[in-house]
Amino acid sequence: MLYVVATPIGNLGDITLRALDVLRDVDLVAAEDTRHSGMLLKHFGIKKPFLSYHEHNEAMRTAQLIERLAAGEKIALITDAGMPGLSDPGARLIRECIKRELPFTIVPGASSILAALVGSGFSTEKFCFRGFLPVKSGRRERELRSAAQREETTIFFESPYRLIKTFAACTDIMPDRQLCVARELTKKFEEFRRGTASELLAHYEAHPPKGEIVLLIEGGSTAPRAMPNNCGFAA
Repeated sequence: MLYVVATPIGNLGDITLRALDVLRDVDLVAAEDTRHSGMLLKHFGIKKPFLSYHEHNEAMRTAQLIERLAAGEKIALITDAGMPGLSDPGARLIRECIKRELPFTIVPGASSILAALVGSGFSTEKFCFRGFLPVKSGRRERELRSAAQREETTIFFESPYRLIKTFAACTDIMPDRQLCVARELTKKFEEFRRGTASELLAHYEAHPPKGEIVLLIEGGSTAPRAMPNNCGFAA
């Protein structure tokens, strides 16, 4: 059995009881970063053999893990944070299990995508998750123009080092649209900051952003409205 296990996105208290039971029971843990995951398991008093599974060895490791699963081993697949397969390694192994008719199950948990969506205050009826915004400016602007035309909320992951450039582009592409930065979710300095692109650009030029960032763009079917630039902080 392959167990695809979600891990905390920041606050270790968000791990589920089921995830802990699975991690204690499996024969092997396939992890994106064995050092990072080693600290997670140590925190909960769990000792298991690790195998690295990341974007640079995913093809080779998938073949190895499939053979071990076929031999009857129980394996947990985890990434540094959140659900494997969502902008993280994992999809290839799941597809191979489906192809080989090997059993697998999903152990859900914390999600930065859903936490950011709910905390943004934007419509949750329909949303579009587009992963990381492209690094190259031309492709990034095309993504942003597509988001400006959508009726549903659009969600991106973004690097703090590119956030200023993204807001600069948004001031031209969608100057009146409400945006939200969900930063450091579930951690001590958790922040939800809302406003237009120019307002957010001015703020983050004065206060350079740090940490993990989810960027949300309100759907075009909703009339633009002023929202408080308040910040939420994790307990």
